[in-house]
Amino acid sequence: MTVAFESPDQSDVIALIADLDAYQDTLYPPESRHVLDMASLKQPNVLFAVARDREGKAVGCGAIVLNPEFGELKRMYVSPLGRGQGVARKLMALLESRAMDLGCKLLKLETGPYQHEALALYLSVGYQHRGTFGGYSDDPLSVFMQKHIAS
Repeated sequence: MTVAFESPDQSDVIALIADLDAYQDTLYPPESRHVLDMASLKQPNVLFAVARDREGKAVGCGAIVLNPEFGELKRMYVSPLGRGQGVARKLMALLESRAMDLGCKLLKLETGPYQHEALALYLSVGYQHRGTFGGYSDDPLSVFMQKHIAS
C-alpha cells in the first residue's frame, strides 16, 4: 500500500469520494453534512492524501484544510476493501506530519455520532472532544474534536 499527496480530481478518487457521500447520505440529513466539494479540495491551502492498494486502486483519502489558526481534517474515508489494514492511520499520519511541517499546531474536525469506527480511531490517535468551532452550529448530529500536533 502507498499513501501520498495527490490531486483529488482523478476518476478513481472521485469515485471514492462519491462512495463516501453515498455512505453519509444513509446516516445524516443534508443539513447535518458539512462536505467540501471538488473545487474546495483543490485549493492551495488543502492537503489531500490518497491511499492506494497493491494494484494502485484508491482505497482511502483524507484532507486537511489549513487555516491561520488551525487545520481542519476533512473527507477522511476508507473503502470497505481497504478497512482493517491501517489505511486511515497511515493517511492521518501523513496529513498530520505535513501540516506540522507547515507550522500547523492544532487540528480540529467535525464528524457524526453514527460513525463509531471513525470516532474510535480519532480517540485512539489523540483527538479529544470539544465544542463547536468555526461556522458550525450546535447540532446533535455533529461531534467536534481536536488534537494538538505541536507544542
